[in-house]
Amino acid sequence: MARTESSNAHNDDLGNADVVNADIPLDTPSLPKRLIAEVFGTFLLVFGVIGAAFFSSGNTGILGVALAVGLAVLAGAYAVGHISGGHFNPAVSIGAAAAGRFAWRDVLPYVIAQLVGGVLATTILFAIRAGAPEGTFAGFNAVSNGYGEYSPGAFTLASVLLAEVVVTAVFLYVILGVTDRRAPSGFAPLAIGLALTLLHLVAIPISNASLNPARSLATAIYGGPDALLQVWAFFVAPIVGALIAGFTYGVLFDRKRA
Repeated sequence: MARTESSNAHNDDLGNADVVNADIPLDTPSLPKRLIAEVFGTFLLVFGVIGAAFFSSGNTGILGVALAVGLAVLAGAYAVGHISGGHFNPAVSIGAAAAGRFAWRDVLPYVIAQLVGGVLATTILFAIRAGAPEGTFAGFNAVSNGYGEYSPGAFTLASVLLAEVVVTAVFLYVILGVTDRRAPSGFAPLAIGLALTLLHLVAIPISNASLNPARSLATAIYGGPDALLQVWAFFVAPIVGALIAGFTYGVLFDRKRA
């Protein structure tokens, strides 16, 4: 482990339980390098989950899509988590900052990088899908997040908001727990990927499973006016869930705050 200097709140490496919640490595990559890593990781996540939803879900159902997002996060965390912390999700960056694991000053740059990575992924998928015969695959409106008539199960706005708040909060509790210095080291990406798969199995029939504003915006921009009109819900609910988990994790689980 690199030499460190003391800090209480500015660690941003969610992928390394040895440095979370305490110290900043002196060899932390520069912000531009971390942002590039976040663009890449978010691209991988969105390209994987939406690509699977387009091209594979007809054979695999929601299980294939849920596995795709879990595998994408797992691969991205191992690939670039040591560079940026492997957030790939504005809700994760905000929740980590609320928990004192990430610098608030870096939240906005991370969020912008994540939004760029997600939109880049769906733009490429849009171009790929354009080469298929008309009607072969579902449109972006079918893979966008939604409520009411745009929910896969026609769930109401209230149900969708509640589900997205809860699944995102649970996801952040898992992230904060497995990256706690007391947790076994080296297994965080695996636990996070499996948790995301599980939560997608719950949420896909309700809202097409957001948990991630970058994923929601990335599909909404190609999903038509109705998807864009509803995308606000998939910014608000995941961020609320992330803030709940971030602000309460220490109270609930940190021995020093008990």
